[in-house]
Parts: sequence; C-alpha cells; structure tokens
Amino acid sequence: MKTSTSVKKRKLGSYPYLSVVFSISIALFVIGLLGLLVLHSKKLTQLIKENIEIQVYLKKDISKSALTQIRHSFEQADYISKNKEGKPQVVFISKEQAAQNFIAETGEDFASFLGENPLRDAFIININESHQSEKMMATIKERILKLPGIFEVVYVNDLIDIINKNIRNISLILASFAGILIIVVIILINNTIKLALFTQRFLIRSMQLVGATNGFIRSPFVLRSMGHGLLSGLIASSLLFGISEYAYTKIDDLILLKDVNHLYMLFGILLLLGAFLGLFSSLRSVNKYLKLSLDELY
Repeated sequence: MKTSTSVKKRKLGSYPYLSVVFSISIALFVIGLLGLLVLHSKKLTQLIKENIEIQVYLKKDISKSALTQIRHSFEQADYISKNKEGKPQVVFISKEQAAQNFIAETGEDFASFLGENPLRDAFIININESHQSEKMMATIKERILKLPGIFEVVYVNDLIDIINKNIRNISLILASFAGILIIVVIILINNTIKLALFTQRFLIRSMQLVGATNGFIRSPFVLRSMGHGLLSGLIASSLLFGISEYAYTKIDDLILLKDVNHLYMLFGILLLLGAFLGLFSSLRSVNKYLKLSLDELY
C-alpha cells in the first residue's frame, strides 16, 4: 500500500493540481467579469446609438402628396438607419395622434381650452451610426430643411458628442484595466504552476539521468496543465453564466443588454485562454527545471 502510494505521488506530471485549478478559475472568472462588462457596455452603446433620432416638424396644411414625397425622401436617404427587417426607421406622427399621446401622458386636454390643436404633423427618423457625428448631424439638418414643407428640425445637439466622448473614455479605461489584469493573471498562474512543479524537480532530474528526452519529460506536464486550464475555464464560465442569469432576473431591463452569441463566445475564449495559460506556464516552469544543475535543485 505504501509502495503504491509512493509511486502515485512520484508519477511524472502529477502535482497538487487543486490549488492550480482554483487559482486559474479565479483569475479567469475575474477576466470573464471584465468581459461581461465590456459586452454589456458595447450592447448599451449600440442601443443608445440605435435610438439617436431627429424630429422633423411639418408646415401646417401640407398636402398629402407633399407629405408622401417627404416620406419617400427619408426612406431613400443614406443617413436613415434600418431595422432588422431592412426597413427604414421612419415614423409619421399626425398632430391628432400627438395630441392624444400628450393627453394620455399628462391627463390635460389642451385643445379643449385653446379651441384648436397647436401641434404639427411630424416625422421621427432614426439616424444610422455612421452619420452620428456632430458635423454630419448638422449637414443632415440642412438637407432636411431644404425639402419643401419642412417647418423645423430638432435633435439634441450635444448628445452625440457626449455619447461619443463617453464611449472613447470608457473604452480606454476598460482596455487599460484589461491589460493590467491579464499581466497580473499571467504572473499569478505562472507562479502557482511553478510552485506546484517544484515538488517534481528531482523526478525531472531522475528522468534526465536515465536518458529521457526533454520532449518526453515535458509532455505529461503540458497535457495535464492544459487539461487543468480547460477545467478552470469551464468552472469560470459556469460561475459567470449562473451570476449573469441571476442578474437578468433581478435587475430590470438588464435583459436588454444580453447577447447570447457574444456570451458563448466569451465562454469559449475563457476555455482557450485557460488552456493557453496552463500550456505557457507549464512549459516555462518545466524548461527552467530542465536547465538547472543538481546543486541548483536544492
């Protein structure tokens, strides 16, 4: 029994892997959290940009033919965004509908004491992302004002610049944090595997003395480390999936930021990253012990 236990302990490539799996799992979990933050930030930015719109108010007593021509002009314009079905996002709101919406929201019937409806027919048009700079929005406004029957063009002038500026700042912060985090994770995992392989240094030397090639000695360490990395990636992905699903049920409207395809892609990246980190760290550590002299092993 003792002999069997001793052989098992001295098996080439074996080491206390629980601490390695735990360390890699925690590191990948933190990276995954950052990845979720990036994905949700990207989705939120996309939703905001998809809702950048311009209100176009028409002159009173405009003819139906002129109104049809304006709608056709918008639907053919290159600056109009399209929905998932490929249809231009152009919505017409009559002054009667606008009055009903106002009454429903405020509970006040302004037409009853004014004697008339002061609102105007309007188009709400969504602008595609490629035309959302301040300069291009101003150009679009000028183009629309040149159309016959247009009374006024309204949009939030500073909103576009604020959104673009915030996106650049957030992207820079997340990229910097991600870079620092990945460096810390690589150092952490490398040190963990190095400490785990420390118990195998004399066995590695023994294998060299009996004529084993460096490739033969490396292979069990590399395969085990890659397997532990994949297992760690699976654990981290499972934790992230559980936390994200719980958050979607508890936080209102967070489900709008969910992107299943990108989420599964993130999990795949964590699995590959875990395997790569295990491979990289084990190769580095084993190569170090392969080059040490007998005196340096102590």
